[in-house]
Amino acid sequence: MDNRSEVREFLVSRRARLTPEQAGVEPTGGRRRVPGLRRDEVARLAGLSVDYYTRVERGNLTGVSESVLDAVSRALSLDRAEHDHLHDLARAANLGARPRRPKPPAHSLRPATQTLLDSITGAAAFVGNNRMDLVAANDLGFALYSEMFRSDARPGNHSRFIFLDPRAHDFYPDWQRAADVNVQILRRDAGRSPFDKELSGLVGELSVRSEEFRGLWAAHDVRRHYSGAKQFRHPVVGLLELTYHVMELEDDPGHTLTVYTAAPGSPSEEGLRLLATWAATEHIAAIARDPAARRPVEQHTRRSD
Repeated sequence: MDNRSEVREFLVSRRARLTPEQAGVEPTGGRRRVPGLRRDEVARLAGLSVDYYTRVERGNLTGVSESVLDAVSRALSLDRAEHDHLHDLARAANLGARPRRPKPPAHSLRPATQTLLDSITGAAAFVGNNRMDLVAANDLGFALYSEMFRSDARPGNHSRFIFLDPRAHDFYPDWQRAADVNVQILRRDAGRSPFDKELSGLVGELSVRSEEFRGLWAAHDVRRHYSGAKQFRHPVVGLLELTYHVMELEDDPGHTLTVYTAAPGSPSEEGLRLLATWAATEHIAAIARDPAARRPVEQHTRRSD
């Protein structure tokens, strides 16, 4: 990824969405040739010269202080995720061609992390990386995302599933929201890990294979994703309405732990119990780890689909 162009395209996209009225500035000049704010208006709001802001927007961030980036963030009314993303992009742009670059997340986890996952009962839990891979899970976590493991590709990948697998449109009752959130998280992670070749490769693959992904990626939207609610339509137990919490794993850099819970006494709690029973009966966790674990009749059925 070209770090300067990432900065430029992000700032231009944020500037284009903000009208003078929203920013509280008096429009000047005649007919406006650009949507949203002009560079001189952003510069005035940020307390910068037009030439200096133009340099920032072009991605030339050498020597640009955090206070300047904060001023630009305020001028463009960036939310917390966007503010952090701008700082991530600036750090990447300032790294330039330095020989030492941050290492991408490892493919394997510490054994203690899997032990932690297995100790979580009654909730679906999984560990993912910044490439949207589902790296590890407890049995209920694998069962929740069993549709992702219908193919032989391992590890399962949330982005490929959402944009390249037709089953995802049934699995997510609000597929568009799931797609929006996925790209916004991926865009944020790309800013935080600009030298991760596998992450860049995933973005390139999806850009080539999915028109929906291309359109969402071009919007440059980012999101913090630490808690909230989601709905799933699981083919075995039906609709599940779950609350999620996401925690970064400091001892497994580049990985996060996500736990899904259901409200006590709700139909979704009963659905998770049924899902756990099904997972144990059908050996879902074993299949998720290794597609060769499928029973011969399942393999034959899959080939004849």
